[in-house]
Amino acid sequence: MSQCIPAAQLQQQIANIIRMAGSETAEAEQVAANLVMANLSGHDSHGVGMVPRYVDAVLEGGLNPNTGVKVVLDTGPLLNLDGQRGYGQITGVQAMQMGIERAKQFGVCTVALSRSHHLGRIGHFAEMAVAQGLVSVHFVNVLSRPVVAPFGGGDGRFGTNPCCIGVPMGKRKPFVLDFATSRVAQGKMRVAHNKGEQVPDGYLIDEKGHPTNNPGVVVVPQSNGLFGALMTFGDHKGFGMAMACELLGGALTGGGTWHREADDKRAVLNGMLTMIIDPVRLGTQASFEKEALAFEDWLRQSPAAPNTEGVLLAGEPERKARADREQNGIWIDDATWSEIQAAEAKLKH
Repeated sequence: MSQCIPAAQLQQQIANIIRMAGSETAEAEQVAANLVMANLSGHDSHGVGMVPRYVDAVLEGGLNPNTGVKVVLDTGPLLNLDGQRGYGQITGVQAMQMGIERAKQFGVCTVALSRSHHLGRIGHFAEMAVAQGLVSVHFVNVLSRPVVAPFGGGDGRFGTNPCCIGVPMGKRKPFVLDFATSRVAQGKMRVAHNKGEQVPDGYLIDEKGHPTNNPGVVVVPQSNGLFGALMTFGDHKGFGMAMACELLGGALTGGGTWHREADDKRAVLNGMLTMIIDPVRLGTQASFEKEALAFEDWLRQSPAAPNTEGVLLAGEPERKARADREQNGIWIDDATWSEIQAAEAKLKH
């Protein structure tokens, strides 16, 4: 079962809960808007279903409301920022705003953001850059219960460690590539578990390291108290990419990497290394745009493969989902909605 809620109504309800958890009104509204945008974009894994975890993290002291970034180092085109365990929907935006300003000034900016609470959908930050005509590249690590197995391994050793690349395409819609290095996002397994669905082969291993189609193995403890794990995409290639995200988003930013036994803490800390480039200052703007559009045209000339919609570029599925859900509302399954209501109830006591 599920219910359909208009985006504006859902955003108001979520903002109220975030406010009850201690955030000032402006912060609550910004966090809620970001979460609802993830739902609108078709990424329910990073949407309002995260609210119960955020509430738990606040109550445990692992998430600090009304906290922004602290500047650790500022050399102009190089920024080192501490998220101070603030909402990632706040600290991530602040980091990008500073990085965008510097990239326009210097032509390039590298931003190291550490100790931010869950940043959410990383594509949101790439969209900020491409809206200003800038290219951005993001490497992110996750400090939380490890849910992804290394290639050849039999248990979770790191997080879903996303990578994101945003490229403006002139007057056309931008290219926004945003993906977890796991075969599928952890949050999508939570959604599937709440809906009572099974998942395809190759996504998961159970707590004994065996293949399984049950998403619950990475959502709730199994009979022995252990969890299963997600697999990386592309076997060893995804594993290599995940490790790169851990080294760059975690080790290089100063936020740290995961190398300890799992605990049951609800906070999710992210580190993000972002590189922002201004094609205008690079001196390649004209040829860049011409070549980018020519390549897109070339790709779209490919005949559709059997039983497919044809060629879709990164960012198109999200834009299609937004158009549909803005008009028709956002479907929330009953289990997720019950969890959100339970989180709200915790704050009333």
